[in-house]
Amino acid sequence: MDSNEVKEILNVVDGNSSPLNNDVNEVAIILAAGHGKRIKSQKSKMLHKIWGVPTVERVYYACRNSLKKMNIIVVVGIKAKDVVQVLGKRESTAFAYQKEQNGTGHAVQVALEKVDRKKFDGTVYVLPGDMGLIDAPTIKKFREDFKKSGSDMMVLTGIFEGKTKDNAYGRIIRVKEFDDSGSLSGNDSGRVIEIMENKDIQSLADDKPYKVKYNGRTYSYSKQELVGNKEFNSGVYAFKYKKLAELVHSISSDNVQNEIYITDLIALFNKNGYSVTAVSPKDQDVLMGFNNKSVLLEMEGVARKKAYDRLKDIIAIDDPDDFFIDDSVGDEIIEMDRRNIPLDISIGKGVHIGKGVKLNYNLDLEKNVFVDGNVKFGEDVIIRQNVYLSCFPGQTLEIGNRVEILSGDIIKGNIVISDGTRIESSVNMTGSDEFPLRIGSNVLIKGTSYIFGSFIEDDVYIEHSVIIKKQVDKIFKRDGSIQPVRFYLPMPEGIDAIEELKEK
Repeated sequence: MDSNEVKEILNVVDGNSSPLNNDVNEVAIILAAGHGKRIKSQKSKMLHKIWGVPTVERVYYACRNSLKKMNIIVVVGIKAKDVVQVLGKRESTAFAYQKEQNGTGHAVQVALEKVDRKKFDGTVYVLPGDMGLIDAPTIKKFREDFKKSGSDMMVLTGIFEGKTKDNAYGRIIRVKEFDDSGSLSGNDSGRVIEIMENKDIQSLADDKPYKVKYNGRTYSYSKQELVGNKEFNSGVYAFKYKKLAELVHSISSDNVQNEIYITDLIALFNKNGYSVTAVSPKDQDVLMGFNNKSVLLEMEGVARKKAYDRLKDIIAIDDPDDFFIDDSVGDEIIEMDRRNIPLDISIGKGVHIGKGVKLNYNLDLEKNVFVDGNVKFGEDVIIRQNVYLSCFPGQTLEIGNRVEILSGDIIKGNIVISDGTRIESSVNMTGSDEFPLRIGSNVLIKGTSYIFGSFIEDDVYIEHSVIIKKQVDKIFKRDGSIQPVRFYLPMPEGIDAIEELKEK
């Protein structure tokens, strides 16, 4: 990478960084600089989406929602500009550029350069940016456990639920209740001695115990005991800042990869007489991270199940395995339910409801309906299958009460559809900022019709027409009925470019 490219990245990083709030004694470091080579994608691993949101953004919101004013430092590297631009400039959020990916410990070193050592003396949390299922309750509980423990470092651990032979994780080795001499370990019991990688465990002799010293005592572990240990390292940590800052630059890169690993801090903390403890969350799914597309798909399935479980008794979802409802929309559904009025919302198979959509009472979205953006529904609305509803940022698509939109329609942009209107199949409607589309009450539009940027009065009937930037008035005939608009076509443009084909 040449110097101009580095300079450009640093400009993006610095331009999107905000000052940290030194009055808040907590900072979360999100590690989002990795290659993600095994994901086999030109897109940054951290920008692959889980339930509609880039994984790094999910980790960010989990931190932010656990403590509203928490400082956050996002370490970026590969595809740095893409990651920064997705998150954008946010309050009490800084970006740190890891030019060379020299390991997780090095990433933390880079991040801590953003912390004012003279003004900050609190807690530092470290989280992987690919842990897209972690949530605010998990982080909040981890914070509470760390504060209650009084320890200097804490590891969030997982409990492996599969077969022992499939466990390739690094195992958490804790202090036993008794040392090798049979003496009680006292306050040391349960503290973390080290994380031992699976390959190192497998290389141990079958008939010789693995011995380790901790706080002047010796503890022994058989190979079988270590292999069967289900507790593993999740990659989430909490530290007392001063002790982390003291030791983080002492981590050695004397390993096969010549990288600086954050796990080596456990040995350094123990060597200096600092305490290391560990806790495990109730929900093990929150610890999932991914290195390939199959695990990413598995995480998507977990997120879908969680979304279904929290909404299944409030609204009707036809297929638990084939739907999408943005989390913010789900939150609003739950809030609506708290008003104790039955929602009567029905979600068909394959329905997609994106961010910004406002649902309403007695709404029926049939199979494969796609809704995204600032789309507002009235009450008693029916949207038939394969309908596409969306608008660009800054626009609103408003659908009134008792509206029915039939199969296959495409309706996009700055549009208002008033009460009682019926849009039959094969209709395409758009409205722009300059030319919004306004459709009155009790309008009927049918046939193969296209309407753009027009004003259509109440009670008008339109069939098989192309109406572009027009005012369509309600005109009464002599018998009192309203004049329908049928087969209206504008004058063609470019007719000189069209001619009959001649027989060869």
